Parts: sequence; C-alpha cells; structure tokens
Amino acid sequence: MTAKSWLALLCGWLLLVGVAEADPSGGGSSAIYPVMSLWAQDYKLRSGVAVNYQPIGSGGGIRQSLSRTIDFGNTDIPLAAADLARGKLVQFPVIFIAIVPVVNLPGVAPGALTLDGPTLADIYLGKITRWDAPQIAHLNPGMRLPKIPVIVVHRSDASGTTWHFTSYLAAANAGWKRAAGIGTAVAWPIGSAAQGNAGVVTVLERTKGAIGYVEYAYAQQSHLTFASLVNREGTRVAPSMISFRAAAAVADFRNRLSPIPANPPGQASWPLTAATYMLLHTDASPELNRQVVRFLDYALHDGRALAERLSYVPLPEPVVGEVQGVWAKELKLHP
Repeated sequence: MTAKSWLALLCGWLLLVGVAEADPSGGGSSAIYPVMSLWAQDYKLRSGVAVNYQPIGSGGGIRQSLSRTIDFGNTDIPLAAADLARGKLVQFPVIFIAIVPVVNLPGVAPGALTLDGPTLADIYLGKITRWDAPQIAHLNPGMRLPKIPVIVVHRSDASGTTWHFTSYLAAANAGWKRAAGIGTAVAWPIGSAAQGNAGVVTVLERTKGAIGYVEYAYAQQSHLTFASLVNREGTRVAPSMISFRAAAAVADFRNRLSPIPANPPGQASWPLTAATYMLLHTDASPELNRQVVRFLDYALHDGRALAERLSYVPLPEPVVGEVQGVWAKELKLHP
C-alpha cells in the first residue's frame, strides 16, 4: 500500500472515530434550560458523554433544526406535520413546564399577590398602569399595594413561553386578542423587551414595579416574587408542584402536533402550563441519534427526580412508553 493510500485510510478512520465520539449538541426553549443543565451534568458523570444545549428560544430551536445546524432541537410549540416532513424531523414531548407571572414589588411576598387573566391582559395592554389600581385591589382585598407605576417586561426573541402566555391572555381577554393576538413574537402594545427567560429575570431584578413571565424554575432559582392566579374554575391557586401536577393530570399528550391548551380544567390546576418537545432528524446518523436518545431515555427515567427538584412535572409513565414507541418506529432506535 502506498503512503498516499495509508494517509487516506488514516484520515477516513479518524473521521469515523470523530463521528462516533462526537458529543451531541442542541438548542431551543430557554424554559427547559435549568433542568437540561442538571440533566447534562449528571449524565456526563454517569456516561462520560457531554450533551451541549443552548437556550436560544423555541424559535431558535426550530430554525436551527430546520437548517440542520444542531443535532437536536427543543420547542414549547410543536411543529405542524408539513414542517416536520420538510425538515425530516420527528417530535415528541419530554417534560411538562409551568409559566408564572413574576413581579418586583417592595413588601409583597411570593404568592401573596393575586392576578387573573383579564387583569393580566389589561396590564400588558397598558390599561392598568399602577399597582394600586382598582382592578388589582379588587383581587387583593386588604393588601397594601405599592403606589408605584407598573413596568411591563416581555420577551424579545421568538419564544414558546410567549406563545403560551399570549394564548392565555387572548383566551381571557377579547381586547388582547384584537390588539396583539397569539404568537411566539407579537406586536407588544407596551413594555421593555428581554432575551430569553434569563433576560426577563435580569430586568425584573433591577426594576422596581416590573412584571414579567418566566418558567417557574427561573423564579425559584432567582428568588423572584411570583403571583398567584385565578384559574378556570374561579379558584385562586399558587404555583406549586400540586397545581402543576393537577394541570398535567388533565393534559392530553397524545396529539404531538397541537399545543396543550392554556387554562386547563380542575379546581387545583395552574392555568399556565405546557409540554415542551424535542426535535430529532430522522435521517441523521444512527449513532448520533442513538446518543441523543440514550440521554433522553435517562432524562425520562433517572432524571425525573432532578426535574421535580426544580418543579418540572415529568411525563406520565404511559406517555414515556409512547415516546419510546416513537423512537422505535420513526428512528428505528431503542435506548
């Protein structure tokens, strides 16, 4: 064999080794980033595989999955069948998330302030401009509300969290539906914009009188003051694993093409919850998809306790079985 042939053989072998050993990289919803970080740390200790995930928003996860610049994506808004076919993608739920209004109000304890959908929409429409407004006082009898202006904060990026938040506002307030509508990015009537859940946290922490919306894990980790909400049944509920699990118990995970609706039924249900979905390429190398699937299988089983520590609700066991069926049928893989 000539030196040139040996060199070609060696380069080919190195390329194959590199592909086999490459650590998978992904990106998407920032709502799932806190638990993805914990999962990745624990999984590396267990397996030696480093799973890299960037919180670029659901819109970024979709775009980069379609452009094939990441190995797997994540979105809080499931793609339509046509988009999945165009991108040669398969999607499936991975965990249940909860979105909470957060405020920076002196003297107000977490969960003490109560809001409802119509009032929250009027705040984001700019119709309620002070924290001691009659509409807020009516929901909080006896509370000494701060006599300061309301400072609205919203997301600047294409966000699944925003889609669910605006869907909730539109369902509660016809004025919101006419003025701004529902979307991952909308024409906000008022407010300051921030990138990702983490960006909203940063603005909230430094702005007295501010209100925003984040995944509950961010409120916990940053010690932000969250509000309670009045749910579909007219019950005041605080964000907690109890109210999140109540919402998950009535969620329909079977339709992987439609978002789980806001404001679910149930006396104990938290109104702002959603499933978040992974996106994998059906035509990626089997070894790459196998690495991603092994990580996700860990997340759906051994990673449940870590998820619950951050108040994410793991998928019900029957849904986990359905997800594994998707892997077997559409990716030809078993964990």
